[in-house]
Amino acid sequence: MEQTSLKTWADCAARLVAVAAGREPADTVIRGGTWVNVHTRETLENHDLAIAEGRFAYCGPDASHCIGPKTEIIEARGRYMIPGLCDGHMHIESGMLTPAEFAAAVIPHGTTTMFTDPHEIANVLGLDGVRLMHDEGLIQPISIFTQMPSCAPSAPGLETTGYEIGPDDVAEAMSWPGIIGLGEMMNFPGVVNGSQQMLAEIAETQKAGKTVGGHYASPDLGPNFHAYAAGGPADDHEGTCEADAIARVRQGMRSMMRLGSAWYDVETQITAVTEKGLDPRGFVLCTDDCHSGTLVNDGHMNRVVRHAIECGCDPLVALQMATINTATHFGLERELGSIAPGRRADVILTSDLTTLPIEQVIARGLTVAKDGVITTECPHLDWPETARNTVHLGKQLTGDDFVITEPDGVDKLTANVIGVVENQAPTKALKREVRAENGVVAAQSGIAQIALVERHRSTGTVVNALVEGFGYEGEMAMASTVAHDSHHMIVIGTSREMMAKAANRLGEVGGGVTVWKDGAELALVELPIAGLMSDSPAKDVAAKADKMVAAMQACGCTLNNAYMQHSLLALVVIPELRISDLGLVDVSKFEMTELFEANT
Repeated sequence: MEQTSLKTWADCAARLVAVAAGREPADTVIRGGTWVNVHTRETLENHDLAIAEGRFAYCGPDASHCIGPKTEIIEARGRYMIPGLCDGHMHIESGMLTPAEFAAAVIPHGTTTMFTDPHEIANVLGLDGVRLMHDEGLIQPISIFTQMPSCAPSAPGLETTGYEIGPDDVAEAMSWPGIIGLGEMMNFPGVVNGSQQMLAEIAETQKAGKTVGGHYASPDLGPNFHAYAAGGPADDHEGTCEADAIARVRQGMRSMMRLGSAWYDVETQITAVTEKGLDPRGFVLCTDDCHSGTLVNDGHMNRVVRHAIECGCDPLVALQMATINTATHFGLERELGSIAPGRRADVILTSDLTTLPIEQVIARGLTVAKDGVITTECPHLDWPETARNTVHLGKQLTGDDFVITEPDGVDKLTANVIGVVENQAPTKALKREVRAENGVVAAQSGIAQIALVERHRSTGTVVNALVEGFGYEGEMAMASTVAHDSHHMIVIGTSREMMAKAANRLGEVGGGVTVWKDGAELALVELPIAGLMSDSPAKDVAAKADKMVAAMQACGCTLNNAYMQHSLLALVVIPELRISDLGLVDVSKFEMTELFEANT
């Protein structure tokens, strides 16, 4: 399956040259705008752009010699012409949408290129799921490149996935037309300790001449960090402070600074450029995880660029970090990421470089959105039934499945409690004294129950633990089959009976998110594809997601985008404490730990 509606440069080079020379007319000329040149970091007033075969042919002060009787003229006077925005690292599944519907949601925001890592679906459907994401991405009117997932499971021995990915899978995927590299190497302890499988996956990627994505989710910048850098990852998006950003670029890695629905890591890292004066070529902006509500209501990469500017970044530098820096990182500088001859004709017209209103979006030479409204089609694949029947609980759950029993012979109960950190992916490993009634430990002031329900192999396994930070009150429960990265089912609640109802409800609908309070369902977001995505329009999914957020608030939660925090509580590669289908995981040590400490 090849990308649609775009010839290679080699196939249309003769025509591009002829148009630039004035021997043949352009398909489209954008006239009289201010050209934002990200190669030189300058703005050039009263310039024209001539487009042919979906690529720029001429970029200069006067394209009148490129205009023929059938050439489309787009007047840009009074507006800036900026390159289409590129997202350097993101997961489509986090939007709760298929690639087609995700593209439809972000095109009006000026995103024309995405570098996606579908490791969510890889954990559920394996290589077949990756291929489905890859294939639907290729037929979109914008450029969607796929990174082959590297870690399924993300931490072998600490979780069980629906499928596993290995070096042979990576080698096979490297031959696919839309594969741009290896997805984030989350098993950083594996790399640090010289895991043959992890290094083999990296080697297969480098053998193919493609880019290796990084994920070093540790504050330790000592020998372990240097060992990870030596292992080959070319970028990292897990930095949370200025020191992290500086350490990565000094090692020749790109520092990817993210602003997602819940991750606010730009402001704390961009000072490496704005205050320390480091070369901005080493920095890339990305979103990582954005749910549908953010996409519909707030934006996508345009939101990230605006935020970087608000944090003190020069607008032209911020644009470089969302265009040419990204393209260069993936070896595509001659193909996209700038307004220059031969590149894909991806351009945004905007009247202001600071507030960045997205007034017209052109991708591959065609107008795809205008004034916030999409003007093109985003084709869908016919997703097979195997991708729609993925929630296998093995039994009807009851409140008894969520009982936490007091250990024998303990006078004082000290529990290892997962502590949620607002707007960040890491959690805290908290120690809290808890009480039991009739031998059972339940939710109590500030502390809710959390359970991981196995949903891939019908084992009926339920692992129970405790979590603090959501602020839930009264009798409630929330369940989600989006549970990075193994994507079992995470259930959080204050009532065991309602936790069972919520879990069973998702079994009925084939996956999604549900919120219950006082015995009634307040919100439901159906995600029938792999329990991760919907092929409904983004606005419809976002409306249901908005109800979900409101329902969480009605249950007492005031955290910003708390759903993202919920969905990551099983991500056993980000410190400090997580839950998996095998038990409670101390990610600082990468080993299992007990819920209760042995105090007698």
